Amino acid sequence: MSSKNIEKHLVGQPVFKQIIDLMPRNKFDLLVSSHKSDRYYKTFDSWTQLMTMLFGILSRCDSMGEICDGMQALAGKLNHLGLGAAPAKSTAGDGLRGRDNEFFREVYFMLLKHFNPLLSVSRIDNVSFSKLFIFDSSTIRLFSDVMKGVGRNPKHEGKKKGGLKVHMMIDAHSDTPTFVKISEAKQHDKNFLQYLQLAAHSMIVFDRAYNHYQQFARWTQQQINFVCRLKSNAVYQVVETLFSQDLQNGEPGVLKEEHIHLTYKDGKQEKPLCLRKVTYRDDKKRVYEFITNNFEISRQEVALLYKLRWNIELLFKKLKQNFQLHYFYSETENGIKTQIWCTLIAQLLMQVLRVKSESKKAFSTIAALVRMHLISNLEVFWMIANSRRTYSRKKKRNKSPCLQTVMF
Repeated sequence: MSSKNIEKHLVGQPVFKQIIDLMPRNKFDLLVSSHKSDRYYKTFDSWTQLMTMLFGILSRCDSMGEICDGMQALAGKLNHLGLGAAPAKSTAGDGLRGRDNEFFREVYFMLLKHFNPLLSVSRIDNVSFSKLFIFDSSTIRLFSDVMKGVGRNPKHEGKKKGGLKVHMMIDAHSDTPTFVKISEAKQHDKNFLQYLQLAAHSMIVFDRAYNHYQQFARWTQQQINFVCRLKSNAVYQVVETLFSQDLQNGEPGVLKEEHIHLTYKDGKQEKPLCLRKVTYRDDKKRVYEFITNNFEISRQEVALLYKLRWNIELLFKKLKQNFQLHYFYSETENGIKTQIWCTLIAQLLMQVLRVKSESKKAFSTIAALVRMHLISNLEVFWMIANSRRTYSRKKKRNKSPCLQTVMF
């Protein structure tokens, strides 16, 4: 026989409060002072707005009305969060319209810097770059004309959806965004490469949508490495074939390595760009052509680096599946951007929670546990470690011979 282990580790504060305590309040208050973000607000200060947004995002509320009603039901537990009372829906809506989203952007990057020593411990195997970044964007559709969307115009009298793009660069080793820029969805991706600030000898990986030869030339001069896919219609000259092999029976691996020259315009002049092209076939017999300005790393590492680009797709998937990015709490551009920044703050806190708990559970599992036990008084790290019921084994007792049934 076995018995259920129902021992619970209860503490005096709800899970939400324990997560909030991970943030350095003194650094937050310094940002409030420098931005003067509380100047025009008597009751709905910056901390109250952040708590309101995080409560809605972590509990996946669909509207500001749901958030305010849910916080109202918390009653006495609000004092744990440093709040006197639940905000009114109109007050919270005014905060989303009025308080500059740049303040929450600064809060996110302050937290990223604060948690960096904890998150930057891990390293990806077989990668020779300590500074490895992945850049991509994701489109979020809006049922609003606040920000212009992309796609075909609807037939008849249908209304075209609005949309925004989140352009993001992540540190591949710590799996955290280090650069984020929010724009209208209609803007072209490659225009955002100019905003990236990269150190010499770092490596950045991105898709072929970001092919920008002039930017590639600048990075080469600055000793910044990159790997991306070559566009199918690219015009180039093969200078030398460095490696070639025939792989039998669809075996995956590097098929060819070439030294190529592309041309780009610098003002009115055309200049050559010296690159390395690696042709690779994966285990599904798909052939890829990668280009890089690094001639020192192995052919296999070039293919591995591009394969790691999928990590940013997984991060976008985490954000969209585990947090509320299907419904927005405001129809203003400032309110929408504020919700994006607060969602990134929530994601960062969940990542910190996962690292500190040393858990191997999936990110989605931890996010779901937090959502279900947000106002429970369970100890948060015990909750993550003991999310499944455990059973304690007891020794089997030998049955008495007189109780045994004799079969004839």
